Amino acid sequence: MTEYQTIDSADTVLRDGTIKLHGPEGFEGMRRAGRLAADILDAVAPMVVPGVSTAAIDDFVREMTLAGGAVPATLGYRGYTHSCCISINHVICHGIPSEKVLKDGDIVNIDVTPLLDGWHGDTSRMYLVGDVPLKARKLVDVTHECLMLGIEQVKPGARLGDIGAVIEAHAREHRYTTVREFCGHGLGRLFHDAPEVVHAAKAGTGPELRPGMFFTIEPMINLGKPWAKVLKDGWTAVSRDKSLSAQFEHSMGVTETGVEIFTKSAAGLDKPPYS
Repeated sequence: MTEYQTIDSADTVLRDGTIKLHGPEGFEGMRRAGRLAADILDAVAPMVVPGVSTAAIDDFVREMTLAGGAVPATLGYRGYTHSCCISINHVICHGIPSEKVLKDGDIVNIDVTPLLDGWHGDTSRMYLVGDVPLKARKLVDVTHECLMLGIEQVKPGARLGDIGAVIEAHAREHRYTTVREFCGHGLGRLFHDAPEVVHAAKAGTGPELRPGMFFTIEPMINLGKPWAKVLKDGWTAVSRDKSLSAQFEHSMGVTETGVEIFTKSAAGLDKPPYS
């Protein structure tokens, strides 16, 4: 049975399986963290060109996060030593920045989570490097559509399964597959919390959405089979058949009447092209 917990500013927040319900202070904290996260992904766009290393992008993300009064939540998280995740082509998620340089035709996901005044702003976007083939561009476009269709389901009284159902159906309509090994998650003062937001589900199932819930939706859509595997580094998840994969992510809160997206770009740069 799903348990919900109303949170106020004085409460100690534990990862105890309960779904947290936040008030106005939480919404304001998430707005600030989400705004910084979106601004970072806006600012990094001009760097995503052939010849730039993913380590250079990671350095930029770290410097802008610190300049914004936050710290990268990934830095030191379970031993992770970088300020963001950068996933190229067949890497589904959790790609590790390195001296590897971007190449013409790559598609790239950059995932950032600034921790600002105790609140996590978690978001990711796809970027197109140079001249990207049409099939890869289409995958990116459809993945963003999956995200937004999922967000449209978010309102009080809906079920978490409603989100996964529309995402999976839209991906399947375009003959793509939905990764099942990874999911969205609750967040707020914790980086990862209940509930799990599965991107392939049955409508009408799962916990009820209630005002004050904060979570991410972050569909990972593959051009080929849906299966993933994690490499020996313990982080990098790739498609087993090495097919292209794309992902977009927003953090949001359930309001009394619908949904508020905390990580939406103020400049309108939520999907490529960003010029």
